[in-house]
Amino acid sequence: MNTRLLALPVVAALSLTAAYGTTAGATTHDSGRSAFTGTPRTASTSTPTASPSGSPSGSPTASPVGRGCKSLPSSGPGSPSEMSKEPVATAAEHIPELSTFADIVKKAGLVDTLNSASDITVFAPNNDAFKKIPKADLDRLTGSKNELTKLLTYHVVQGRKTPADLEKGQFTTLEGGKLTTSRSGDTFKVGNAEVVCGNLQTSNATVYIIDSVLKPGG
Repeated sequence: MNTRLLALPVVAALSLTAAYGTTAGATTHDSGRSAFTGTPRTASTSTPTASPSGSPSGSPTASPVGRGCKSLPSSGPGSPSEMSKEPVATAAEHIPELSTFADIVKKAGLVDTLNSASDITVFAPNNDAFKKIPKADLDRLTGSKNELTKLLTYHVVQGRKTPADLEKGQFTTLEGGKLTTSRSGDTFKVGNAEVVCGNLQTSNATVYIIDSVLKPGG
């Protein structure tokens, strides 16, 4: 891995010691940046609860939510059952509508970093989301590992977030900025982005596919 890259925003992300979220009116606490360090998470009300079988609520058996989930394969690469066996960056490579996101993760040198993280949530913009960005701006972005790292870590938060966590939430990202989430009927939003399909479980993360790219500080 490019150690110089990690000396940029990722290192800054690792230094945060606490994040917080609000779910259905209750304040919850994250362990901040421990996702990329492998350090134990502090106990909190946002830690996934155990099911009767002992598995967390963010387990591979969780039901996907969102109008776009029907586009996922029912079996084989890119299907929920196969995703649950793979770390998040690897799983993203097998989902056609996340091909741009997966490519950008590679360009930023963050594949190993994301795959080795423990219990994170990734808000992954789909291909249509990146098409909304003017080509000149996207070319400039993809030409800078520093900018890519800042952008990508803004799409990651500590802890496996369930749909209930997103109903009325505020979270600190690994980039250091804040994200707000909400629900209206069957629609979940992360900032101004709509969740196309979410609550997808990989071996180390929960994924929400969104229809817009989130902008740090935006």
